[in-house]
Amino acid sequence: QVQLVESGGGLVQAGGSLRLSCAASGIIWRINTMRWDRQAPGNQREFVAGISSGGSTNYADSGKGRFTISRDNAKNTVYLQMNSLQPADAAVYYCYAHYYHSCSYDYWGRGSQVTVSS
Repeated sequence: QVQLVESGGGLVQAGGSLRLSCAASGIIWRINTMRWDRQAPGNQREFVAGISSGGSTNYADSGKGRFTISRDNAKNTVYLQMNSLQPADAAVYYCYAHYYHSCSYDYWGRGSQVTVSS
């Protein structure tokens, strides 16, 4: 089992910044991929950014150049630094972790609300 707890969301003005954190606990040594997804009201959940155990990152086009995903293995925490936020970025942001051990295991956090005022 893996537990994920997000923090760092809140209200920010357009053009501002926020940093989300995702603290992982449990069988964390098996995790090979972590990512951030988001879901706005009425929309499907969408990929935002991902990071592998080796540190490789990838981003959705919507966040390239503005968002940065990173991980601190000593703290078992993944971060999402979000700059130049726009109202279109407003959503609940979810942390996700994956590992494979005989079968695929997928875990989600409960989400962190990000609100961007124009």
